[in-house]
Order: sequence, then structure tokens, then C-alpha cells
Amino acid sequence: MTTQTTDVRLAAGDAHVTVEPHHGCRIASLSVGGTELLRQGEEYGSFVMVPWCGRTDRGRFRHGADTYQLPIDAAPHAMHGLAREGRWRTVRADERSAAFTWELGDPWPWSGTVTQLVELAEDGSALTLTLGVETAADSFPAQVGWHPWFRRNLGTGEDVRIGFTPQWQEERGDDHLPTGRRIEPRPGPWDDCFGMPDGVDVTLTWPQELELRVTSRAEWVVVYDEQEAAVCVEPQTGPPNGLNTHPALVTPISPVETTTTWAWRRPQDR
Repeated sequence: MTTQTTDVRLAAGDAHVTVEPHHGCRIASLSVGGTELLRQGEEYGSFVMVPWCGRTDRGRFRHGADTYQLPIDAAPHAMHGLAREGRWRTVRADERSAAFTWELGDPWPWSGTVTQLVELAEDGSALTLTLGVETAADSFPAQVGWHPWFRRNLGTGEDVRIGFTPQWQEERGDDHLPTGRRIEPRPGPWDDCFGMPDGVDVTLTWPQELELRVTSRAEWVVVYDEQEAAVCVEPQTGPPNGLNTHPALVTPISPVETTTTWAWRRPQDR
């Protein structure tokens, strides 16, 4: 295995994916039929959220009897984990799939290995991403998820429409953290977390251009559509501040992992 300093490019059908292992294993580009679906730029594309998702309250969380402090990068909170800035290793890559790893460590209190698998469907109609965190030593809490920035407008038609039916919405406090109350879903605009206990299922529709369905066995999704240029649909294994409220435990015999699939079709495909 070597640390990758160049992009990894995948292709199937008329779909093309660019992954940047040296830049947090970010999906830098997803194009279908020559149309780019992700907002471009250093902070955008689609990045990994590990070992926590969204904001962690003042960067602090408890595990057992101990309290831990994370770096504050979105004052007053710690934001979106550490893996998005890491230099990942490429384990394997072929024409339409690749596997990458990254080693957890300082400033995270424990060691562990993060794996991301990126795979285009053989016919180029879907992209599947799989994230896992494992440890060979001490157990620790973790969350995993993705933060894709989908373009609001693909450049030739109407703005995207977001369709989903969550069971609840996490009430958001003034500090942008869930209050712990579950409320009836409210209309957007959103920067909010929703519960979908049967699995995430959100459809993005660019009328007359493309329909993209985001699914995951994860039970939470953050939807963000307050920006003019892009919208975000973020499957994750717990809500924001989940290290404190809904932590999953990574143990030597039980990794934390989840998968998301983005499947698309165009009017001519129906």
C-alpha cells in the first residue's frame, strides 16, 4: 500500500468518478453523461465524516468515566470528524472500483483503521460507497457518514427538488445541535437532521434532466439546502452531537460500518 498523491478515476457506462485519496478520500467529481453532479471546489465534492458527523458540542464527549476534548474547528464546536483532511492509502483500484484506508490517531484518543470502498455499478447507473471503522485494540465510540454537495442547478433547467418522508425531525437549538426532542418534520429551508428508521431514502429531482436517489441503511440524514449553489443529503449513523447522544461502539470484534447508494436515471432511461 502507498499513500496516493494522484487522483483515482473510475468509469462505467457514461458515469465517471474522481477520488482524491490525498484529500480526505473525497469524491471530487461525479459526472453522468458529461454533466457534473457535485459542486466543485476544495471544500465540496463529497467528503467522509469519521469518527463523528456534524457538530460535537464544544468538542467534548464522554466515554466511560473520562471526558475527551477534540480540536475546535467550527467555534464553538468540533465539526465533521478528522478523516476529511487525512491522506488515505489506496489498497486497490480497477476500472470501476477502488478501496482506501486511513489510520485513526492523534488528536483522536484511540487508534483504528477507516476503510472506504467506492464502486460504480457495471452499467454506470449507480455509485455505492461503504465506510467502516475497526480497531484491533481498545474499543471506542464513533459515527460515520458522508457529506455530498449536489449542485442545485445542473445548468440547463430547473433547480433540484428534494423528496423524502422522514418519521421525525431532530429539533435544532440555537447552537445548531439537536435538543433531544423529536418533532414533526417541518418545511425547508433546512440545516436539519431527520430520522428515517427504515433507512435513508431521499430523491433529488432536476426536472427533465436527472433523478438521483440516495439510500442507506443508516437511520439519520442531515439535509442542508440553505446555500444557493448546492444542496446536501448526508446519510450518517447518528445525529449531530452523536458522540454524546447516540454513540456506536467500535470493538475488536464489531466494527462500525454503513453503506450508501446513489442511483440515477434520466428521462430517456425510463
